[in-house]
Amino acid sequence: MFKSIEDSRILISQLMLPSHANFGGKIHGGYILNLMDQVAFACASKHSGSYCVTASVDKVNFRNPIEVGELVTMKASVNYVGSSSMVVGIRVDSENIQTGLKKHCNSSFFTMVAKNDKGQSINVPGLIISSKLEAKRFIKAISRKESEFKKQETLNEIYKNIDEHLSLLKDYRIKLEF
Repeated sequence: MFKSIEDSRILISQLMLPSHANFGGKIHGGYILNLMDQVAFACASKHSGSYCVTASVDKVNFRNPIEVGELVTMKASVNYVGSSSMVVGIRVDSENIQTGLKKHCNSSFFTMVAKNDKGQSINVPGLIISSKLEAKRFIKAISRKESEFKKQETLNEIYKNIDEHLSLLKDYRIKLEF
């Protein structure tokens, strides 16, 4: 079975309240991450037709602060499917509803895994790609996955053979005491 990306696309908007603010008066990043996780869950669950859990979150760069009173809009779509996993791309924008000024605040990729009622991973439908943009997003997800695998191999090598890598520290503000 295959499903289109449009079948599971999610779009939500929420007004940012003072209770969502951090000590600096901006909307707390943790609150935004919580909303993003909920949107990723909804999108992945719509695609898979089952309960989903968050397996990983790709890097999140907070590009612009979100102010109290702004309207935050999150757009999510399934960008990639594996056998039981899905990569959900999420874009977060904010809008000052008085001036109309819009800002891109962050984007991220959540890897979600479909589970059955016993907590076991289950297969998800394939993805119907109907545009070059959707194909680009799928290919970029493959590239991110391959890069992460290579990065993990490199980090494991450093961990196993630290003596061979200590020279990398010479240009940093550290003092080795071992």
